[in-house]
Amino acid sequence: MDPRLEKLIEQSRSIVFFGGAGVSTESGVPDFRSVDGLYNQTYDYPPEVILSHDFFVQHTEEFFRFYRDKLIVRGAKPNPAHLRLAALEKEGKLKAVITQNIDGLHQAAGSRNVLELHGSIHRNFCTRCGKSYTLDQIAQGTGVPRCSCGAVIKPDVVLYGEGLDQMVLSRAVRSLQQADLLIVGGTSLSVYPAAGLLDYYGGRELVLINKTETPADKRATLVIRRPIGEVLGL
Repeated sequence: MDPRLEKLIEQSRSIVFFGGAGVSTESGVPDFRSVDGLYNQTYDYPPEVILSHDFFVQHTEEFFRFYRDKLIVRGAKPNPAHLRLAALEKEGKLKAVITQNIDGLHQAAGSRNVLELHGSIHRNFCTRCGKSYTLDQIAQGTGVPRCSCGAVIKPDVVLYGEGLDQMVLSRAVRSLQQADLLIVGGTSLSVYPAAGLLDYYGGRELVLINKTETPADKRATLVIRRPIGEVLGL
């Protein structure tokens, strides 16, 4: 806990949390861009190529081999950061969680108003008929998952070359405009257009919790360079 942050939380009535991969690394979910993350490992293709729309279409079997191996992390549990945010929402202080993560850990912790900018591994749909499938149905299979109609099933995650969901973006913008405290955690703020959402924040107090420097540090009321679970945990 940080007494400076706790004071800001106590004084606020409308908090929004904006988080990235660093929120989930403490739950054992790998960070694509960390020193030992997926982006620094060796594969037949770079991860940013595999996780693109074109690769999904042209090399679907290879996409799913990587996807099952690296993006579906079984056994990950919410950490103290997830749990604290859910508690703040229950108290009525936290109005929204805006996340770049696709693991569903915020919901598992009890958060309800979670805006998933990059989708979720827990939702999967047929590319032809739209029938939905569970994470287990994708994870337990091999090769290319196919719908009962014969078409390919696609995870509801935003791949490189795909646009963000405009409805989710609109809800995120509205939440930011109405907030009086924005807590940003576990993100380097280097991925756009998601990082650009900070420009819509209309409040005065901005807290940044990240182990490394971010482009928004100079704008912040408070910068904390410690693990987010340690900072937010009770």
